[in-house]
Amino acid sequence: MTTIRGARERARTEVTAAIKDKARRQLAAEGAAKLSLRAVARELGMVSSALYRYFPSRDDLLTALIVDAYNAVGSAAEQALAAADSADSADSTGPAGPAGPVDRWAVICTAVRAWALAHPHEYALIYGSPVPGYTAPQLTVEPASRVGLALISVATDAHRAGGLALPPLSPELRPEAERLAAQFAPGLPPEVMAALVAAWAQLFGLISFEVFGQFNNLVEARDELFAQSTRRLAHEVGLLTTSGAAR
Repeated sequence: MTTIRGARERARTEVTAAIKDKARRQLAAEGAAKLSLRAVARELGMVSSALYRYFPSRDDLLTALIVDAYNAVGSAAEQALAAADSADSADSTGPAGPAGPVDRWAVICTAVRAWALAHPHEYALIYGSPVPGYTAPQLTVEPASRVGLALISVATDAHRAGGLALPPLSPELRPEAERLAAQFAPGLPPEVMAALVAAWAQLFGLISFEVFGQFNNLVEARDELFAQSTRRLAHEVGLLTTSGAAR
């Protein structure tokens, strides 16, 4: 019985992966608003009723694709940071890790941009226009937070090691910043949390401009613009270089 059950689970996993792969192809060709379970089933040579056993509705399939996309970009960010720390672990001299806070921040941003440029349709699904008639369920929240939490971890490490300066914070914004800090980064100053939210939004604004073509015929040195802009965002958050002074 165990062998049979294992074979069935493997078969289900393979069919689920095939369904999502066809759905991603449909996203690339027609966009998320036109995603159709019947069309996916037809592409796979399945009857619709069989596909519904895997994904009962279009929204269930959309949710699976959204979760996969958020996890993919989150994993790219986390792995890039871990690789940077591991590569420089032999000569750790910075206040918040081997590469220093600003460099660690830049590594995450660069990895997110690289993933977005390599997967523009999946990026559009999670950071583009909302899909008409679809409301993302709660289970998308945790995967969606992975990039933000990676950036928060850089600021938290820097704060613990004295490599963080406090940005200005208006009295009107302080209650909201305190709430966000308590929710996502206990112990991190609210000044930094407010700056992190703004930097997170600006990071994806930069990436979206590039992915969706707003830089076409306008900016050619996109690597250089992105590198300079994201390092400036790091300074606005209050991150310091390994020397303890903003660069």
